[in-house]
Order: sequence, then C-alpha cells, then structure tokens
Amino acid sequence: MRITRVLSTALLALGLAAGPAAADSSPSPSASDDAKAPTQAGTSFRTATEIDQGQRATASGSTGDYLYWSFPADAGQRPTVAATVKLPASHGTQTWQIDVYDGLRRRQSCQYGAATRTAAQGTSSVELACVLRTVRAWSEPWANDPLPGTYYVRLTVVDLAAGDLGQPVSAEVRADSKHIGGAAAVDGSLAEPLVPGIAVKSEAEKDGDGAKSAVLSSIEPDDGWSSGWWSDRWVWTGIGGVLAALAGIGGYALTRGSGRPSRVPPNA
Repeated sequence: MRITRVLSTALLALGLAAGPAAADSSPSPSASDDAKAPTQAGTSFRTATEIDQGQRATASGSTGDYLYWSFPADAGQRPTVAATVKLPASHGTQTWQIDVYDGLRRRQSCQYGAATRTAAQGTSSVELACVLRTVRAWSEPWANDPLPGTYYVRLTVVDLAAGDLGQPVSAEVRADSKHIGGAAAVDGSLAEPLVPGIAVKSEAEKDGDGAKSAVLSSIEPDDGWSSGWWSDRWVWTGIGGVLAALAGIGGYALTRGSGRPSRVPPNA
C-alpha cells in the first residue's frame, strides 16, 4: 500500500510539471491585433506583407494578381493557413489556389486541407486551407522538411475565363499553428532560423554594428525563436526514468520476503 501511495504521488507531481509543457502555445487573437492587421498584400516574395500568427489580414486585388503574405513558424509548430476570397457578383467558373513556401522558398505540401478549390459561376466566395507538416528544428540538406523561419503564402487564381480577368476581388488570410511538442522533436537545431537577411544581421552583430536594418524580415514568434534543444520530450523521459526506479524499488520490496527463513538455524 505504501508503494502504491508513493507511485500515485510521483505520477501526480510529474503530471503537473508536464502539463504546461504539452499545452498548445498557439497565440490567441485579440481585438487590438485585428485593428492593426494589414490591409494590403505584397506582389512578390520580397514585398510579401508580414503578419503574425493569429492575425487576420485582408487585401483587395484583381483576378490574375499574385498576393503574398509572410508569417513566422517555429520548431514544433504545425501551421495552418486559411484564406477566403470574395468574388464579384457576376463571374464564370474560377479555380483558386493557395501555396505555402518556407524560408528557402521551397513549396511545402499540405498535409491535408483544400489548397485548390473551384468556384462555380455566381458563387460569392471560395474558402481555401492548407495544414502543413510539423516544423522541424533540424533536417538533412536533401530533405524538404519544414524548418523554422519565415513562411510565405501566395494566393492566386489558376484557371478562369478570359472575360473574368481583372475583375475586383477581396481576400482574407489567417495563419495559425498547433504546438505538437516532443512528439516531433529531433536532436539538432539550425544555427539561425530561415529568415531573409539573417546572415547579414549575424555578420553585423559579430562586427559590433548591430544593424537591424540589414534584416529584410523582422517578424518572429512572440516568445522568440526556440533554441531547438528543449522540448517536453525531456519531461516524459524524466517521468520514464522515475517510474523505472520506482518499479525497481517496488519489485525488490515484493520479492525480498519477510527476512530470515524459519528453517535456518539462528547460528547458521
């Protein structure tokens, strides 16, 4: 009974310690974030409009335009990009597509979600979504795994009638993420996140200049970029070690018996 109480106490204490580490760290939107949300989109990777996670950005354009936004994503996050395109009252069949690129401008495939959808004639709007794979802290050079840094969103129409080209449209884009935690942790991390201009900034800091103006992208997660070595996998590893030790103590207590066997002479 005493061993059972010890195990229960240890599990409760370790469970309370692991709870915050496994919690979802997705930023919660607020009214102030929506008030300062951008109302324009860029037209290329270099001019992509920067948005924070959980922030809803809007933009107006014409069918045939390429609309670009960018947002930061850190290791252990699974980003989700959602877009809504409001179409003119009169239009033909149109097919819209949302693409997501990482900091190396490699197109990232969607784990699930409707990244390409066709709006039938007269449809007022079309909704798109792309759920990426979990961002890894480190990857092999030949792999196409998502890595920490800036992510680019490109929204455009890929199929429409010639008569609909140039019609006015409006778009809403939002990027969120779910924290996966130790289940996606890897041993290793990048020297720097994949942010445009980060190499120039690092050289400036080494020289003592500290020129932040050299960085082409200034967006980063609210709590900064993670170092890549810590995850809640360490917590569960600690829990496993403690449970193994307690199991060993319990096994010894159950198998050692009550002491000296009665059949053995006292002076033996």
